[in-house]
Amino acid sequence: MTAATSASTAAAAGKPSTHRFSVLHAAERYALVGLVLAVAIFFTVLPDSAETFPTVANLRILAANQAVTVLLALAVLLPLVAGHFDFSVGAVAASSSVVCAGLMQDERAPLTLAMLAALGVGLVVGLANGIAVAYLQVNAFVSTLAVATLLGGFIQWYTGGQAISNHIASSLVRFGSGTWAGAPRPIVIVAVVALVGWYVLSHTPFGRALYAVGENARAAKLVGIPTRGYTLIAFAGAGVIASIAGIVLTARTAGATADNGTTMLFPALAAVFLGATAIRPGRFNVWGTVFGVALVAISVSGLTLAGAADWVEPVFNGSALAVAVGLSSYLRRRALSGAA
Repeated sequence: MTAATSASTAAAAGKPSTHRFSVLHAAERYALVGLVLAVAIFFTVLPDSAETFPTVANLRILAANQAVTVLLALAVLLPLVAGHFDFSVGAVAASSSVVCAGLMQDERAPLTLAMLAALGVGLVVGLANGIAVAYLQVNAFVSTLAVATLLGGFIQWYTGGQAISNHIASSLVRFGSGTWAGAPRPIVIVAVVALVGWYVLSHTPFGRALYAVGENARAAKLVGIPTRGYTLIAFAGAGVIASIAGIVLTARTAGATADNGTTMLFPALAAVFLGATAIRPGRFNVWGTVFGVALVAISVSGLTLAGAADWVEPVFNGSALAVAVGLSSYLRRRALSGAA
């Protein structure tokens, strides 16, 4: 047998295996997308939810209500890519909402100033988190949880436990409740942030370096990546995105409440970890996160319309988070071992 014949025989033998690998890889990448479609179809045909779930009005409300969750999930995503948790993003969003609405109600501040102040809150908190984690070497879990608790106290002090709903700029309220070409206006903000995040993380040296920091900070430092600076930027970016979520929350609710933001955090976390099982399995990524939000939102909406009890939503969110963390951790370990 000649060398050429041997090579062609080996190639022919390996071709089915390669094909099977590519099919399995594609199935793994897009399994979450398929699951989202399957759940949507299920609640569309389920008798208890069939009349309401697939309507344009319900889907529009569902999309608008999830704008804040998607933004918070994208905020959580940045520090996670760098290898750190940020449990303060929900509290940052709530605080930014309170500052934005409070300045308009109590100080009669113009909308532009109120929004800039809200963004300033997110930036300052994000920088503080980044300094604590990157330069003071404080555990991110502990430091961001402490910040979330402090912000919860600030919210209670500022609001006195009361909602803020007077003198909210009508243009902001119209933005939160209006549509463009049939799509809720807040979705436009979500799309812009998601596209910018996807481009930065997937197509820039900064994004590639940030992934390197999260996967192995010591190795990244050895090749010359300023790991502390990248970590600081990740937390600062998370704070700014969370404050944008707070402004959108103010627009959606025409004010602010005394809620500390904790209830908004866990669906966002579940979405990010679910997203790490799709599109780029084993890596936190923007589009996987968006589909993670869609899965949680569609499931909860369908269960609610089908008449599920109130306790179902927190149980579902908690279960989704637990499963997502376990599965994404497994895929991450497998990806790292494969790269090694």
